[in-house]
Amino acid sequence: MDPATAWAAYRSGHEALRGWLAELPPEHWAGPSVLPGWTVADLAAHVALVADSVTATEAAPRGVAARSLSDYLTTYAGAAADLSERTLAIAAAAAHDKDRVLAAVDDRFEASAATVDARGLDDVVLTTRRVPARQGDYLLTRVIEIAVHADDLARSVPSADPPAIPRDTIRLAVRTLLDVLADRAPGRSVEVRVAPFAAVQCIEGPRHTRGTPPNTVDLTPPLWLRLAGGRTTWAAEIAAGTVLASGQRADLSAHLPLF
Repeated sequence: MDPATAWAAYRSGHEALRGWLAELPPEHWAGPSVLPGWTVADLAAHVALVADSVTATEAAPRGVAARSLSDYLTTYAGAAADLSERTLAIAAAAAHDKDRVLAAVDDRFEASAATVDARGLDDVVLTTRRVPARQGDYLLTRVIEIAVHADDLARSVPSADPPAIPRDTIRLAVRTLLDVLADRAPGRSVEVRVAPFAAVQCIEGPRHTRGTPPNTVDLTPPLWLRLAGGRTTWAAEIAAGTVLASGQRADLSAHLPLF
């Protein structure tokens, strides 16, 4: 991934989400979010942490090998407690006050932008708080974070209009997570389609070459992001009829969530 493309998608997504948070009435900030144990203010503070993590990166020493984006995403589960602690610390330091949380979001994003500007947008290997990654891949994780958390916030405050995240940000997040699925479950027996953004073939089995694939999965972009991010389960969405799955092999339950 070209780091400049990923950075532009992250930056525009961040700016759109920050603008939405600024318009969100203060009375909503103390309410519960869809993430267990977190308020809306806590979730907003996590937007600051997403940027803060960029500031924590630096060019890796010569000879350090990058891990794949898929490898990076596997580290989320082990880092969950630390991420929660860091997020809640930002919210607590701001006393869960809207203006102070937004100031923290702004300060940390400005620091992240300064880090990227100083380093440049070559696809160098970075050290991160977890595993080494190429700058383009690492910035893609920020795009995914913004897309997923914008949906989290929209569902946390259903009475408000959802954040208007740029199409390119959502497209890149959807496409990247589909590529991760194809990387982890290689094959050509199932076609997973997330209209209007992308489709991939995956899962071992009889190879499909032309015509309508015998095994298909059709998802909306928000639902794909929720499944990939562990916000819901395959079984629950199949039961609710929100996933359109056709064919004996059209079952992604063994491969979800992705992070």
